[in-house]
Amino acid sequence: MKRRYCIFAAQYFPHLGGVERYTYNLAKKLIEAGDEVTVVTSNVQRIASYEKMEGITVYRMPCINLLDGRYPVLKFNGDFRKIHHILREKNFDFVIVNTRFYIHSLYGQWFAWSKKIPVITIDHGSSHLSVNNKMWDAIGGVYEHMITKVGQLFCKDYYGVSKACVEWLWHFHIKAKGVLYNSVDLEEIERLLTAGERTYRSRFQIPEDATVITFTGRLLPEKGIPQLLDAMDILAKENPNLYLWVAGDGDLEELVNARQNEHVIPLGRLPFEEIITMLSESDIFCLPSFSEGFSTSILEAIACRCYVVTTKRGGAKETFPTDDYGMVIEDNETTRLTDALRRAVSMGEARDAAVELSYERLKAHYTWDIVSAQVRQLCQEKTTGKPRKNS
Repeated sequence: MKRRYCIFAAQYFPHLGGVERYTYNLAKKLIEAGDEVTVVTSNVQRIASYEKMEGITVYRMPCINLLDGRYPVLKFNGDFRKIHHILREKNFDFVIVNTRFYIHSLYGQWFAWSKKIPVITIDHGSSHLSVNNKMWDAIGGVYEHMITKVGQLFCKDYYGVSKACVEWLWHFHIKAKGVLYNSVDLEEIERLLTAGERTYRSRFQIPEDATVITFTGRLLPEKGIPQLLDAMDILAKENPNLYLWVAGDGDLEELVNARQNEHVIPLGRLPFEEIITMLSESDIFCLPSFSEGFSTSILEAIACRCYVVTTKRGGAKETFPTDDYGMVIEDNETTRLTDALRRAVSMGEARDAAVELSYERLKAHYTWDIVSAQVRQLCQEKTTGKPRKNS
């Protein structure tokens, strides 16, 4: 039976990030299964308020772009009321709210509650939102607790994109119902790997026997960008056959560009196809983050057969349960990160074995086919009270 889903996500394409890709990939898989999906997001980029993208209906609400668009706040003006009226007229079967600490999220929870539509909230964090200012972080923490408490009035069923997110929800006295893992479209990545041409090493004149470390994602302080650059400065002096590609944009883009040299190569924001090509030519993927839910970038790197070095944040220990799968370090302190990358570069065949183990784990647990089936099962149970038959 066809179901109609409405996903509320404060940010969505063309804004690029983990939550945005989660929303898109889940929506795409639900549509492939024969369902209808509407995404309600914020108009951060001031573009069309309505669009049909790859079968996904997208409505963009007017908003104020706080923190350079990292925290959009709904504007309850005439344009908002028009979209709200359109949504009220639609007969949705199931509402999904991605993340819990935006005004947009609260609106989605209230919308479902007011129309008596089953709703779940999926959390993507494992720590408080940070702007790297102690005073504002403290104020933000109080605000996050307040808006989460209000959201619980309208939504009782919370999930995490990792077990770490589920544990973090306990911080707000929320007992999560389970995990709906962040995932990848493995078939699409395999198709791109087969069709793509290897161009990045030749473009930057990097020898085939050189070791390439890669970072992809938002260039934000909490991702550990400064520590990664400092570690690379040390390692490149020891090993002239070592390179770092940094792909992404964000607050620290100027810093990354200023640190460019023969061994540190900024690539800016890349489309998904180019990210896959770049990862396929990389040896080690490094995400030294101190704030993470469950990184899409790590999963993409595994799919492209990269060895991963990351910090003990988000779902890292779930993805790499032992050192046989990848390297999970306690934090991103520069000396610790440098030592970890040094060990990863020198691992040889053990690194290749870890790559294969993590790839097999990815196939077994972290694909959108698995997660979309779980969401459809939830929808079936919430709307009929009966489990969905396998199809």
